[in-house]
Amino acid sequence: MQSLNEALKRNEEKILALWTERTLDTYESSSFFKKSQDRFANPVGMNIREGLTELFRLLVEGAGAEQFAGPLDQIIRIRAVQNFTPSQAVAPLLDMKSVVRQIFSADKDCRALLPELIPFDAEVDRAVLQAFDIYMECRERLHKARIRELKSGSYILTDSACASALIRENLRELSPQGGCTADKA
Repeated sequence: MQSLNEALKRNEEKILALWTERTLDTYESSSFFKKSQDRFANPVGMNIREGLTELFRLLVEGAGAEQFAGPLDQIIRIRAVQNFTPSQAVAPLLDMKSVVRQIFSADKDCRALLPELIPFDAEVDRAVLQAFDIYMECRERLHKARIRELKSGSYILTDSACASALIRENLRELSPQGGCTADKA
């Protein structure tokens, strides 16, 4: 009979394919992220794939939580700057447990290993908690950066079309006809 780690390694390709698909399904442009393999055209999809792959391998190897930081950061940093709530950001990591169970349930040689997944599940849970910390740290940095932008006034440059568009808009607001001679030139 094979060990849990052997079964995980033997089914790595199936597990990663399904886990990656489910994770990318959480994005609005999921079909693009799934299809495009170009790192420059699809940095989100490629970073998610690489991060999930590395995290899976570390979980199988029984690596310590400190080693999870790199791949978790690669996955969560992207999700932290998008419109995901904290629970939505980390939920795909929890999905690893159901993916493994689904793959193992479909394989008669692996079914007997299902009760042995409890320690593996605990490691996944530890990774999820670490991912939540990373998410919150990223969000805190974003908010601090936004506050600095507001205090410095640089948000005017970053949140608007361009400086000349702002000037034209201000001139239109000042002119009773909705424009000025310089604006019409």
